[in-house]
Amino acid sequence: MTISRTNTLPADSFRARIDRPIFIMSAPRSGSTLLFETLAQSPDLFTIGRESHNVIEGIPAFSTRARGFKSNRLVEADAEPGLIELLAQGFYERLHDRDGCQASGRVRMLEKTPKNALRVPFFAAAWPDATFLFLYRDARQTIASMIEAWLSGMFRTYPRLPGWTGDPWSLLLVPGWEKLKGLPLPHIVAQQWVTAMNALIDDLASLPPQRVRSISYDVVIAAPQRAMEDLSASLDFSWDRVLGAHLPRSKTTVSEPARDKWRANEEVIEMVWPLVKATDEKARAFAELHRV
Repeated sequence: MTISRTNTLPADSFRARIDRPIFIMSAPRSGSTLLFETLAQSPDLFTIGRESHNVIEGIPAFSTRARGFKSNRLVEADAEPGLIELLAQGFYERLHDRDGCQASGRVRMLEKTPKNALRVPFFAAAWPDATFLFLYRDARQTIASMIEAWLSGMFRTYPRLPGWTGDPWSLLLVPGWEKLKGLPLPHIVAQQWVTAMNALIDDLASLPPQRVRSISYDVVIAAPQRAMEDLSASLDFSWDRVLGAHLPRSKTTVSEPARDKWRANEEVIEMVWPLVKATDEKARAFAELHRV
């Protein structure tokens, strides 16, 4: 089933009011909150101001619990028109610009929720005019940050996941999570990253190239002003802010960011690296192919 926006879509529908949305796509703990908070300073972009877990999973058909805790995966077949209209309403009624003004008329939505790494086909069908911005971060840094997130207790998405033992489940729920039961936490996280990243890259690769952009976390950190200007030109929105050399910490930061912070867990990361290496090479190549 392919869903498309056509001329028969009512102009006053909530889905039609969300024009050319931009979805930031990444693995968890890849710097997507920092990118989201920075891009939200554009005068042209509207956001709900936070991640949309409750907006999406608050719809029973998209609820992970109602779907038997299989995973956070949503595909094209899930994008039924009535449900998408309900989802669009949930987004639209919460959208506001950088000054806090509520959305009115047609607006550009900026959305960022790490679980969406498993939902590209769903959003691609729901909004055929959407663009997907892939944010790549070095896998060693990302996996170290994911381990930190699990241990912090701040990101427990499914603390009572049926049948799960050990540390309460954190971050996105990947397909096949049941097979990770009983593994050491670094192996759980490595497989979580690999599963999410493979799904994300494969799904993005299936889209027309013009619907995909990529940028690296390192580029955003090293030259934020240039990065935002490049993104604004590529994605057709205005940029009128002058950023400093260093971006402020995002609101989901657990500990002070540092490029080599992962080395505190270097032995653990290197232990699971054989599980990660091929997927990281695949992600790096994809990111370079679609680089802004």
